[in-house]
Amino acid sequence: MQSRSPASRTGRPRSATADAAILAATREALVELGWSKLTLGDVATRAGVAKTTLYRRWAGKNELVVDAVAELFDELELPDSGSLAADIEGVVLQFAAILARPEAKSGLMAVVAEATRDDALRERIRASVVDRQKRLVLEGRSRAQARGELPPEPDPDTASRTADLVFDMVAGAVVHRTLVSGKPVDEAWVRGFTLVLLRGLAAEAVHTSAG
Repeated sequence: MQSRSPASRTGRPRSATADAAILAATREALVELGWSKLTLGDVATRAGVAKTTLYRRWAGKNELVVDAVAELFDELELPDSGSLAADIEGVVLQFAAILARPEAKSGLMAVVAEATRDDALRERIRASVVDRQKRLVLEGRSRAQARGELPPEPDPDTASRTADLVFDMVAGAVVHRTLVSGKPVDEAWVRGFTLVLLRGLAAEAVHTSAG
């Protein structure tokens, strides 16, 4: 089933307060009811808004849950710790802590499963979660290059591919360990993961300069 794109509407502007209440109510419902029992009617009641208010903003439950989960990941901040290794370790620990929340865990697993048969939903996840959080990779790389820890990447295509690869490695490893393996993302694991990642970046830099 394909997700419906919200139709463009005129009228009163959206209320940021109402949006925040709706997304918070969605996360609350995910924890209490689970994905299968969550309904827009229940979310509307919890948020104190009319059900039509939700439908003016979201086409259905899938899109609403994606945005509710995406808001959690917007809390991620890249620490300015003075080194690339410390910055990576800091943001990975934050990421794992968010994934450990019941609302993030149930919501993300549910929408990813739905996205396997819904191309529009997969695109929404990419735009709302993946693309928005790639800012962390770009910011970290820029700082590391300014400190001389990473070489500049003058070719924009190469720089873009590297950023995508780093994001995929971090997100894939942490999501798998937290949600699939169910093992802790503790400081020892994060240090080991960061070491492997940095070795890969160093090898990539040598390969790029040699090419």
